[in-house]
Amino acid sequence: MQANLLNAVDAAEAIRDGSLTSTELVEACLARIEQVDGNIEAWAHLDPAYALQQAGVADEYRQMGGPLGPLHGVPVAIKDIIDTADMPTENGTVLYSGRCPSTDATLVSLLREAGAVILGKAVTTEMAVFSPGKTRNPHNPEHTPGGSSSGSAAAVAAGMVPLSVGTQTNGSMIRPASFCGVFGFKPSHGRISRTGVLAQSPMLETPGVYGRSLEDLALIAEVLMAYDAADPVMKPQARPHILSVMAEEPPVDPHLAFVRSPVWDEADVVSKDAFRELIDHLNENGEHVDIVDLPTAFDEAHETLRVVMEADLAKNFAKEYRDGKDKLSTVLCDMIERGQQVLATDYNAAVERAADLNAMLDMICEEYDAIVTPSAIGEAPKGLESTGSPTFCTIWTLCGTPALNLPVMQGENGLPIGAQLVSQKGDDARLFRTARWMLKKLEE
Repeated sequence: MQANLLNAVDAAEAIRDGSLTSTELVEACLARIEQVDGNIEAWAHLDPAYALQQAGVADEYRQMGGPLGPLHGVPVAIKDIIDTADMPTENGTVLYSGRCPSTDATLVSLLREAGAVILGKAVTTEMAVFSPGKTRNPHNPEHTPGGSSSGSAAAVAAGMVPLSVGTQTNGSMIRPASFCGVFGFKPSHGRISRTGVLAQSPMLETPGVYGRSLEDLALIAEVLMAYDAADPVMKPQARPHILSVMAEEPPVDPHLAFVRSPVWDEADVVSKDAFRELIDHLNENGEHVDIVDLPTAFDEAHETLRVVMEADLAKNFAKEYRDGKDKLSTVLCDMIERGQQVLATDYNAAVERAADLNAMLDMICEEYDAIVTPSAIGEAPKGLESTGSPTFCTIWTLCGTPALNLPVMQGENGLPIGAQLVSQKGDDARLFRTARWMLKKLEE
C-alpha cells in the first residue's frame, strides 16, 4: 500500500518499528497533494520544505533512541482557525490575511508533544461559519465538501493526510465527514481544549478529529483529550482510554435507538431508504435497534441553538463587524445583526432549555447504548455556493454529546452518506466500543 494511504495507527507503528520513516510518509503525502489538490484545494497554507524538515527531525530523534509519542512522525492537518506559531492562521477571511500567531493552540502543542508533524493548515469557511471556502468535494469537485471544516475533511478523504483536526459549533465536523466519506469524531463538549482556537460560541464550539478508521480517531483523540486549565469549560479529569475500551467486546450486544429527530422530513428520499436498510440489517439477528421519538421539547432545539450561537457571534465577532463589515459575507453579517437583537432574558432562557434537553437525553441514554441518526440530509449537494444543511447535527451539538460519523452508506450519485452515532455526554469511550460493534454487524 502507498504510504500516504496508510491508516494513522499503521503508519505510527511502521515509523516506530523502522519499516517506514516520517520523511517517506510526508513525501508520499506531499506527492499526493501535488497530484490531486489542484481540483480539491483543501489547503490554506502548505510549506513542503518545512513539513519535510519536521519529518527529518522526527526521524533523527527516533534514531537517537528517545521515547516516542503515539503520533511520532505522523502528519496532521490543522483547521485554519487553530493557532500555529510557525504557520499563518487566517480564519478563512481577508480580515486576518497574513496573521501569524506567536504561540500554538493547546491542542497543537499536544500534537507536537505526541510527535506529530504539522503538515499544514486546512481551509475553513469564513470565520468557521457558513460562507464557503475554496475547497471541493474529493468524490466530485462539483459538490460541496461541507463546512466549516471543509479542508480538514477533504484532505483526509483524498489521501493527502491520514489525520486532521477541525471544529464544530453546529454541524461543522460531522456534516463534512458525511459528505466526504471519512470517519469523524466530535467529542463531548469540554473534552478538547479550545485555547488558541477562534472563539465563536463557548457553549457550543468543540474541536474534533478526522481519520480513516475508528482506531485512527481514537489514537488522536486520546492525545488531545487532556485537561487545560485555561479553557474554562474543561474539568481536571483523566483522559478516556478510548483505544483499550474500544478493543473490548461489549458485555452484551448494544441496544440502539434510531432517532429520526424533528427534522426527519428534511432528509432526502435516498437517505431515508438507506437508513431503513441499515436498521433492517442491524435487526437481522435480533432486535438491536428501536425507533425512538424524542420528546416534543426537542422541537425547539434548532431555534435554541440559533439564539445562543448568533448572540455569541455578535459578541465575539464585534470587532470584525465594526472594523470590517464590508469584507464579511452577507450571511455572516445577517447572523451577527440578528444576534445583536437577542435579549439577555432570551439568551438565558435558551441556555436553560439546553440543560433541560440534556436531562431528557440522559433518560434515553439510560435505556440505550447509543443513538443512531443521520449525519446530514443526504449526499453532498451539487454546487459550491453553500456547505449544506447542518440540521441533523444541531441537537447533539446543543446538548454537548459525543458524536461519530460512520461512512457506511452511498447515495444514488455515488457520493457518501454517513450514519451518526451519539451517546450520553461524557461517554466518549463507550461510544467508540458501540461503533466498533455496529461496524462489525454491518459487515456480517
